[in-house]
Amino acid sequence: MRWALPERALTGVAACAALVLAGCGSSTPMAGTASSGVPADLLAQARPIGHGARFHPPATRAVLGSCKATLGARVGTHVELFAENRVVLIAAGIGTRPPVRFSAGRIATARCYGDVVTLEPTGVVLVRRGARLTLGDLFRSWGQPLSTHQLASFPAGPGQTVRVFVDGRPRDGEPGSVPLSPHAEIVLEVGPHVPPHASYTFPPGS
Repeated sequence: MRWALPERALTGVAACAALVLAGCGSSTPMAGTASSGVPADLLAQARPIGHGARFHPPATRAVLGSCKATLGARVGTHVELFAENRVVLIAAGIGTRPPVRFSAGRIATARCYGDVVTLEPTGVVLVRRGARLTLGDLFRSWGQPLSTHQLASFPAGPGQTVRVFVDGRPRDGEPGSVPLSPHAEIVLEVGPHVPPHASYTFPPGS
């Protein structure tokens, strides 16, 4: 199964790959202009990728469920993280065991694959068909904390909590309880508000 980068991956994560929206590594999002060809509402949702290790947490490759030699049938969920008004990259290689081989920036092969896997740092999370997993499972496999007051390396400020949006709508309760539903668009934020995407265009057949 090929998981290509969709054309409408218009957060700072995918903007880095597409070089369309945020101007990766820049300190501010790109301003909308008539010549940019990018709708103003999508520009409002774009943020640059943050600098430094906190914005690029590595995958620990802890495996949930059986680690199988082939990827097998999967369904996709898209997860976006924002902290300090910047994108936090979800690492490639979550749920895999080495040795791994990369091709064009994505994992082409691994020794084995668990129930939840990331093959590239675009936020696309691949869940084995039939597995009922949550954001908490993803973060456990990633090796990063997630709670109402902590998003990976970023604590919520005084009087604040980690905000969760599913398909553009606010979601109450513990962030870790949110299911990794097929084709869901899940946004987690701590710090300044970022207008959440309501959907994500997945590759055909996913």
